[in-house]
Amino acid sequence: MTTWTGAPEPEERPPGLAGWLRILLRGAVLGTVVFGGLAVLLLVRLIERPLCGVDRPVTPYITQGVCRAAFVILQLPIHVHGPRLGGPGAVVANHTSWLDIFALNSRKNVYFVSKSEVAGWPGIGWLARATGTVFIKRDPKEARSQTQIFEERLLHGHRLLFFPEGTSTDGQQVLPFKTTLFAAFFADALRHEMQVQAVSVIYHAPEGEDPRFYGWWGDMSFGTHLLRTLAARQQGRVELFYHPPVRVDAFANRKSLARHLEDQVRRGHAVQGEMQTD
Repeated sequence: MTTWTGAPEPEERPPGLAGWLRILLRGAVLGTVVFGGLAVLLLVRLIERPLCGVDRPVTPYITQGVCRAAFVILQLPIHVHGPRLGGPGAVVANHTSWLDIFALNSRKNVYFVSKSEVAGWPGIGWLARATGTVFIKRDPKEARSQTQIFEERLLHGHRLLFFPEGTSTDGQQVLPFKTTLFAAFFADALRHEMQVQAVSVIYHAPEGEDPRFYGWWGDMSFGTHLLRTLAARQQGRVELFYHPPVRVDAFANRKSLARHLEDQVRRGHAVQGEMQTD
C-alpha cells in the first residue's frame, strides 16, 4: 500500500505537566475500557461462535459500546448527519486517522476491511482480529479468493467498511478512490443485492491548533499521535456525513461506482468547508 506523504507533519509541542496528567488519566481509563471490552468480547465469542458461526448477533454491540465510550473518555464529541445504511451492504469513507475506526464503529455495526499487515501489529492487530476485520492482500493474484471472502461475509448480512483512498491523509483533502475492491460487489451473487453508502469523515481541530491536528499519515508515530490526542486540554469535534446509499446494479462497472461514491465524499467535505468559511 502506498503511504501518503503529501504534507509536512504538524510541529510537536511538549504536553506540559497538565498535559501529562490528562494523558495518564485518560490513557488509564481508555486502556481499561478498550482491553476490558476486548476480554468481554472474546468471552462472549466463545459462546457465540459455536452457536452462530460467521454470524455475530451480540459481539458487534460490545465493539460499538467500547467505541462510544472512547469518545466520552477523550471528551471528543461526534456529530452525525444523514441516515445510516440498514441491512447488508458496504460502507466507504475517507481516511484521516486511527480515530476513524472508533468513530465509524461507534455509530453503526460494521466490519472493517484492512491490509493483511495490520493483523500482526501489537495491540491493534489483536483488536482487529477479535472484532471480525477482513484482512486482504493487495495482490491481483488474490482477487478471486478475496471476492469469495467478501461474498461470504456480505451474504451473512455483514456490513463491510473500507477506505478506498488506500492510505490516510491529513484530513484536508480526499484522494482519488482506488477501484480494485469494488470489483467484488459486481459478482453475480451480490450485484443485485448490494447497496453501498459513502461517509464523509471530517475532523475539526481544537481551537488554536493546526487544522491537521487529528490527521495521522506518512511516517507519523501512532504513540506520538495518541499522546497528543490524550493530552489535548480542549478537544475539537468529529462530524460524520452519511450520504444516500446507492445500489450496485445502478452502475455499469466498479469504476463508475467508485467515482460516484468519491464524488459524494468530496461534496461532504466541500459543504463543510463552505460552512467553516461563512
